[in-house]
Amino acid sequence: MGEILSRDQAAGLRPRLAEAGRTLVFTNGCFDLLHPGHLRYLAEARSLGDFLLVGLNSDRSVRALKGPARPILNEAARAEMLAGLAAVDAVTIFDQETPLELITLLEPDVLVKGGDWSPDQIVGAGVVKSRGGLVRSLVMAEGFSTTALLKLIRRRL
Repeated sequence: MGEILSRDQAAGLRPRLAEAGRTLVFTNGCFDLLHPGHLRYLAEARSLGDFLLVGLNSDRSVRALKGPARPILNEAARAEMLAGLAAVDAVTIFDQETPLELITLLEPDVLVKGGDWSPDQIVGAGVVKSRGGLVRSLVMAEGFSTTALLKLIRRRL
Protein backbone atom coordinates (compact mmCIF):
# COMPACT_ATOMS: atom_id res chain seq x y z
CA MET A 1 0.00 0.00 0.00
CA GLY A 2 1.22 3.47 -0.85
CA GLU A 3 1.82 6.17 1.69
CA ILE A 4 0.04 9.45 2.34
CA LEU A 5 2.80 12.03 2.69
CA SER A 6 2.91 15.54 4.07
CA ARG A 7 4.24 18.22 1.77
CA ASP A 8 7.62 18.12 3.55
CA GLN A 9 7.83 14.34 3.26
CA ALA A 10 6.99 14.55 -0.45
CA ALA A 11 9.67 17.22 -0.95
CA GLY A 12 12.29 14.78 0.33
CA LEU A 13 11.41 12.05 -2.16
CA ARG A 14 13.33 13.10 -5.26
CA PRO A 15 16.77 13.39 -3.65
CA ARG A 16 16.37 9.92 -2.08
CA LEU A 17 15.09 8.40 -5.32
CA ALA A 18 17.81 10.07 -7.43
CA GLU A 19 20.49 8.77 -5.06
CA ALA A 20 19.13 5.25 -5.64
CA GLY A 21 19.01 5.80 -9.43
CA ARG A 22 15.20 5.80 -9.50
CA THR A 23 12.85 8.19 -11.30
CA LEU A 24 9.99 10.16 -9.78
CA VAL A 25 6.76 10.33 -11.78
CA PHE A 26 4.19 12.93 -10.74
CA THR A 27 0.57 13.38 -11.68
CA ASN A 28 -2.26 15.22 -10.03
CA GLY A 29 -6.01 15.52 -9.94
CA CYS A 30 -9.19 15.48 -7.90
CA PHE A 31 -9.83 11.72 -8.18
CA ASP A 32 -13.26 12.29 -6.66
CA LEU A 33 -14.92 8.99 -7.55
CA LEU A 34 -12.46 6.34 -8.66
CA HIS A 35 -13.37 4.50 -11.84
CA PRO A 36 -11.59 2.22 -14.35
CA GLY A 37 -10.35 5.22 -16.34
CA HIS A 38 -8.43 6.41 -13.29
CA LEU A 39 -6.96 2.95 -12.70
CA ARG A 40 -5.75 2.64 -16.29
CA TYR A 41 -4.34 6.16 -16.29
CA LEU A 42 -2.45 5.67 -13.02
CA ALA A 43 -1.05 2.31 -14.13
CA GLU A 44 0.24 3.88 -17.34
CA ALA A 45 1.70 6.83 -15.44
CA ARG A 46 3.48 4.44 -13.06
CA SER A 47 4.98 2.56 -16.01
CA LEU A 48 6.90 5.72 -16.99
CA GLY A 49 9.22 5.57 -13.99
CA ASP A 50 10.08 3.93 -10.70
CA PHE A 51 7.91 5.81 -8.20
CA LEU A 52 4.47 7.40 -8.76
CA LEU A 53 3.51 10.31 -6.53
CA VAL A 54 -0.04 11.61 -6.91
CA GLY A 55 -0.77 15.22 -6.00
CA LEU A 56 -4.36 15.25 -4.76
CA ASN A 57 -6.44 18.41 -4.81
CA SER A 58 -7.66 19.35 -1.35
CA ASP A 59 -11.39 19.62 -0.70
CA ARG A 60 -11.14 23.42 -0.87
CA SER A 61 -9.38 23.38 -4.23
CA VAL A 62 -11.84 20.83 -5.68
CA ARG A 63 -14.73 23.14 -4.71
CA ALA A 64 -12.93 26.07 -6.35
CA LEU A 65 -12.42 24.05 -9.55
CA LYS A 66 -15.61 21.97 -9.74
CA GLY A 67 -18.21 23.90 -7.74
CA PRO A 68 -19.86 23.65 -4.31
CA ALA A 69 -21.30 20.15 -4.84
CA ARG A 70 -17.84 18.61 -5.14
CA PRO A 71 -15.94 16.74 -3.94
CA ILE A 72 -18.22 13.79 -3.22
CA LEU A 73 -15.59 12.11 -1.03
CA ASN A 74 -13.41 14.16 1.32
CA GLU A 75 -9.66 14.49 0.80
CA ALA A 76 -8.81 11.93 3.48
CA ALA A 77 -11.01 9.29 1.84
CA ARG A 78 -9.74 10.12 -1.65
CA ALA A 79 -6.11 9.96 -0.47
CA GLU A 80 -6.70 6.60 1.23
CA MET A 81 -8.33 5.17 -1.91
CA LEU A 82 -5.46 6.33 -4.13
CA ALA A 83 -2.78 5.10 -1.72
CA GLY A 84 -4.42 1.68 -1.76
CA LEU A 85 -3.92 1.26 -5.51
CA ALA A 86 -1.06 -0.94 -6.68
CA ALA A 87 0.16 1.69 -9.18
CA VAL A 88 0.42 4.48 -6.60
CA ASP A 89 3.48 4.69 -4.38
CA ALA A 90 2.49 7.84 -2.50
CA VAL A 91 -0.10 10.60 -2.32
CA THR A 92 0.27 14.16 -1.11
CA ILE A 93 -2.54 16.72 -0.79
CA PHE A 94 -2.17 20.24 -2.13
CA ASP A 95 -4.47 23.23 -1.57
CA GLN A 96 -3.82 25.40 -4.61
CA GLU A 97 -5.98 25.34 -7.76
CA THR A 98 -2.94 24.24 -9.78
CA PRO A 99 -0.02 22.02 -8.76
CA LEU A 100 2.65 24.44 -10.06
CA GLU A 101 4.05 25.26 -6.61
CA LEU A 102 4.15 21.56 -5.70
CA ILE A 103 5.79 20.55 -9.00
CA THR A 104 8.41 23.25 -8.52
CA LEU A 105 9.12 21.91 -5.03
CA LEU A 106 9.17 18.23 -6.03
CA GLU A 107 11.17 18.50 -9.27
CA PRO A 108 9.77 15.27 -10.74
CA ASP A 109 11.62 13.47 -13.52
CA VAL A 110 8.36 12.76 -15.34
CA LEU A 111 5.18 14.86 -15.30
CA VAL A 112 1.97 13.22 -16.51
CA LYS A 113 -1.57 14.44 -17.19
CA GLY A 114 -4.58 13.02 -18.97
CA GLY A 115 -5.10 13.32 -22.71
CA ASP A 116 -7.47 16.25 -22.35
CA TRP A 117 -4.30 18.30 -21.73
CA SER A 118 -1.78 18.79 -24.53
CA PRO A 119 1.83 18.67 -23.29
CA ASP A 120 2.29 22.43 -23.78
CA GLN A 121 -0.80 23.13 -21.62
CA ILE A 122 0.23 20.94 -18.70
CA VAL A 123 0.83 23.02 -15.60
CA GLY A 124 4.48 22.70 -14.57
CA ALA A 125 5.68 21.42 -17.96
CA GLY A 126 8.23 24.24 -18.25
CA VAL A 127 9.65 23.48 -14.80
CA VAL A 128 10.11 19.79 -15.59
CA LYS A 129 11.45 20.32 -19.12
CA SER A 130 13.94 22.94 -17.91
CA ARG A 131 15.55 20.23 -15.78
CA GLY A 132 15.63 17.74 -18.66
CA GLY A 133 12.52 15.90 -17.50
CA LEU A 134 9.79 14.29 -19.56
CA VAL A 135 6.22 15.62 -19.90
CA ARG A 136 3.55 13.22 -21.13
CA SER A 137 -0.12 13.53 -21.97
CA LEU A 138 -1.76 10.10 -21.69
CA VAL A 139 -4.77 8.94 -23.69
CA MET A 140 -7.85 8.83 -21.53
CA ALA A 141 -9.96 5.66 -21.38
CA GLU A 142 -13.12 6.06 -23.44
CA GLY A 143 -16.43 6.08 -21.60
CA PHE A 144 -15.16 6.95 -18.14
CA SER A 145 -15.32 10.27 -16.33
CA THR A 146 -16.35 11.36 -12.87
CA THR A 147 -18.73 13.95 -14.32
CA ALA A 148 -20.45 11.32 -16.48
CA LEU A 149 -20.61 8.93 -13.52
CA LEU A 150 -22.26 11.60 -11.35
CA LYS A 151 -24.82 12.34 -14.10
CA LEU A 152 -25.64 8.63 -14.34
CA ILE A 153 -26.08 8.36 -10.56
CA ARG A 154 -28.39 11.41 -10.50
CA ARG A 155 -30.51 10.03 -13.37
CA ARG A 156 -30.93 6.73 -11.57
CA LEU A 157 -32.00 8.25 -8.24
